[in-house]
Amino acid sequence: MDSGAEGGIEADPRYRTLVSARRRLTWVLSATMLALYLGFLLLVAFNKPLMARPVGSGVLSIGILLGLAVILSAIGLTAVYVRRSTAVYDPLVDAIRADHGG
Repeated sequence: MDSGAEGGIEADPRYRTLVSARRRLTWVLSATMLALYLGFLLLVAFNKPLMARPVGSGVLSIGILLGLAVILSAIGLTAVYVRRSTAVYDPLVDAIRADHGG
């Protein structure tokens, strides 16, 4: 693609909206994951008795469950991004490319 076409895409208001929306979503998802992970680490560092407390009468601890929740939340946040990307961002990218000969 030549530089003139790229300039046209960058000047397209739909492209700017796409970039802004995608950036906002990635920051929100990243901040959410960081907060969850940091919260887990702070609990491990400063509240070991809580993390070591068994769930029920078994050997499974609250710390193990919270660690699993952190892992599952990462998978869930990735799924949110993928779903949003395929439903909203990809069709918009295709429309912009079609209008600019790409």
